[in-house]
Amino acid sequence: MFTTKIYIVYYSLYGHVVTMAREVHRGANSVEGVEATLWQVPETLSEKILEKMKAPCKEDDVPVISPEQLKEADGFLFGFPSRFGMMPAQCKAFFDSTYELWETQSLAGKPAGMFWSTGFHGGGQENTAFTAMTVLAHHGMLFVPLGYTFGDGMYEMNEVKGGSPYGSGTYAGDGTRLTTELEMQQAFHHGQYLAGIAKKLKPLPT
Repeated sequence: MFTTKIYIVYYSLYGHVVTMAREVHRGANSVEGVEATLWQVPETLSEKILEKMKAPCKEDDVPVISPEQLKEADGFLFGFPSRFGMMPAQCKAFFDSTYELWETQSLAGKPAGMFWSTGFHGGGQENTAFTAMTVLAHHGMLFVPLGYTFGDGMYEMNEVKGGSPYGSGTYAGDGTRLTTELEMQQAFHHGQYLAGIAKKLKPLPT
């Protein structure tokens, strides 16, 4: 069977991004002919620091990805919490380690989207995507924005909802806010949408 491989690659410290990642994963896998896989980027903080930050344990059912494994995928969704309006250092360190893939342009032409978590409205719901796009551009990947494909959910005004035309998102508040049902629906749609585009773009076998 002709399968399109989607990698959902994320970093999550307190659990908000992994909640989104699992919905993105479900959405991508709902597309016929698509095989979506969850991956974590390597942690750069020590166990002692993570303990002091009261960070929960990492998900033991999601493997850590190495840069060379990115070549196996036909499309990507990258997820991360915002740090001062940008991707966190863990993700930056991972992308910095993809030099050989950049040198050979091994990821060029592959579609990619992004999703994220921020503390509040001014925490980077759009700027996080803007600054992360540079990585996609240098690798020659095709940035696939969410646009307004989520329909009426994009115009919701009666409740707080993360995300933007650039991708799906959630708010963490002071860390205690949970991802809402609407935000998870948007994440599911995001995975489904990106997977459908990646499936269309994948060259047919010769």
